[in-house]
Amino acid sequence: MPRDEARWYVVHTYSGYEKKVASNLATTVENRGFKELITDVCVPIEMVTEITDDKPKTVERKIFPGYVFVKMVMNDDTWYIVRNIRGCTGFVGPSSKPIPLSDEEVSAMGLENQSETASRIEVAYKVGDRVRIKDDSFDDAEGIVESIDMANNTVRVLVEMFGQDTPVDLALNKVEVLE
Repeated sequence: MPRDEARWYVVHTYSGYEKKVASNLATTVENRGFKELITDVCVPIEMVTEITDDKPKTVERKIFPGYVFVKMVMNDDTWYIVRNIRGCTGFVGPSSKPIPLSDEEVSAMGLENQSETASRIEVAYKVGDRVRIKDDSFDDAEGIVESIDMANNTVRVLVEMFGQDTPVDLALNKVEVLE
């Protein structure tokens, strides 16, 4: 069965055209009846929560900008279909010769379970930065970021109190970086 021989390949696209290429390819596969040969097309994305100006904002980001991943049985017909999708610049490989991803690469990239969208939080400060606290109990106090715990959405800030550095744990959105 050809479906069992399908391997993951990487296709290079124009920047910003990843979703359009994936959509056009999926439509072409459907229209031409190639579902047995081109079994999956994906653009891995992650949801990133950016905390700026005290407001968390969730945005969608491509994990591999400029690339679309295609699971397919490589032959002349499938190569031609993928290669001639508008916005596609070619396969990744030496001299644009398609090289399938190894099982280890597929596993590391999480291509087989793309329904699980990755998510993470991004803040405008890092460990060692001088920050201002925007919390009622420490309003406008300044300190140094000692650690950031993304798993618990907290930041530990060293604040000078009574001549000593005192660690204070706060929510990620309760501090802002000083210029």
